[in-house]
Amino acid sequence: MLLAGITGVALVQAAAADDGEVSVEVEIGSVDEPGVLALSVSADSTVLEENGSTATVRQFSGALPTVTVTDTRSAEEIPDEAWWSVTGVASNFAGDAEQPDITADHLGWTPRLIDGGESGGVSEGEPVDTVLDEGPDNVGLEGQELLAMAWNSGEIAGEGQWTATADLLLKVPAAVESGRYTSMLTLSLFE
Repeated sequence: MLLAGITGVALVQAAAADDGEVSVEVEIGSVDEPGVLALSVSADSTVLEENGSTATVRQFSGALPTVTVTDTRSAEEIPDEAWWSVTGVASNFAGDAEQPDITADHLGWTPRLIDGGESGGVSEGEPVDTVLDEGPDNVGLEGQELLAMAWNSGEIAGEGQWTATADLLLKVPAAVESGRYTSMLTLSLFE
């Protein structure tokens, strides 16, 4: 993740005149730093709440904090045919009282674009089901899974910023040991 700050100095002069008018001047220097492609997340934690449980499966849901991709580069700074993607992978859920881990394949998500830009050049990833679901994509977040993707970085660079989230779903067997569990969901931006 790259972060850049731009600093500048603005000089404001005010000259009083007899008629009550004030002349305001400012000199703004040029920005010589290159732009960056960066990822930020609105919070460093989220909590899953139980809902929809059955006699055989306990289910917990919540939302991924808002993920923002910002691109301050000019189209000339972006390589031809470049694209970017945001992926996520979870660690096993570790218990606070030495309970057995809940493996990361029990956590799934459904990505959602909040602001995909005006051009439609950013797409959300496909839903990823948990290991307790049926279907071809019931692998959970054990490996890198797609949250969002831009198919052509240069074409959408002028939009500058995009946001996404995901509905999170944890499914565990009803016999899971009680207690507090924690997993680390790592988000990565690639281009």
